[in-house]
Formats: sequence, structure tokens, C-alpha cells
Amino acid sequence: MKIIQWFLIALIFISPYKANAYRDTNSYDGNIFPIYAGNGAIVPPKATLKDSLKNKRVSILFFYLDDSSDSKAMAPVISGLDLIWRENIEIIALTTDELQNEEASDQPTEPNYYWNGLIPQTIILDSNGQVKYDGNGMADFGELNKIISESTGIEIDNESSFSVEAFNEYNSTISETKETKNN
Repeated sequence: MKIIQWFLIALIFISPYKANAYRDTNSYDGNIFPIYAGNGAIVPPKATLKDSLKNKRVSILFFYLDDSSDSKAMAPVISGLDLIWRENIEIIALTTDELQNEEASDQPTEPNYYWNGLIPQTIILDSNGQVKYDGNGMADFGELNKIISESTGIEIDNESSFSVEAFNEYNSTISETKETKNN
């Protein structure tokens, strides 16, 4: 019996299987927010679109797939927006797996009313439910930040700029740069 136990333990340590995650491939590595953005709190969404519209909150709809390299690249941007605007907006990140076989809704309170079938897709709705931004692929963080600022009525610091910077091969973060004025 001890020989079998030692054999199983040895098998575990010499097993060739490794856990790999690749940001630039269309491979499934798990949920993209904890892996590539370091923020697992985005999924599942804290509110539904219906609740967000009812409560007159600015909303970001982010349609993605976990096995899409473009979605993986966009995850740190969405996470950065969550970091800055968490108290003032709703981020509703949804995988499109469930939506792919459904017909488009005719109800603006349903996410598939807005989804155009492409990923990643980012949509910003103001507090009245009006679409202020609708884009596919990589979105510019500064542009999204500005639209959210206008939609919430909260001014952003014009002396700061933000960019997405990788701090290792898997994760990125939002970096703030303050412009200094020399007199």
C-alpha cells in the first residue's frame, strides 16, 4: 500500500501538466477579470440593467467572451473604470455565451437589446438610458472616462491622464499621470 501511495505522490510532482494562461490567444483560461485585470469583483454584475435604469444610474454594458484575446486585452480597461467610478456607475459585464442563441430583445431594459453580435462590445448608457458610447474592440480609456464624467456630471481632473500599463505578463493596471506646470 505504501508503494502505491509513494507512486501517486511521485506522479503528482513529475506530471507534465502545467497551468498556462495566454493573454494574446483565443484560448479559455478562466474568467478574464481575476486573471488579466486582477479584479474578480466585476463578475457577476452587482446590478441588472433593469435595476440600473430604474435607479437612474450611468451604466457600462461590456459584452465579452473569456476565450477572446480582444476581451482579455479590454478587461484591464473595464477594471480601471470600476476602480475610478465604482460608487457612481454600474458595470454590467456579461459573457455572450447565453446571448448567442437568443433573438435580440425589443426591451431596452434587456442587455441583448444592445448587443450587436460582436465582441468585445462596450456601451455606456447615461442615467436616462440614452446610449452615449457604443464600440467594438479596444476602446480608449481616456475617451470612456470622459464620457462617464459627462454622463455623471462629475468632473475629472484635467491635469491627470490615465493609461493601461502591464505590470507582469498577465495583468495590467490603470496608471495615472499628473501633468506638472512649471512657472
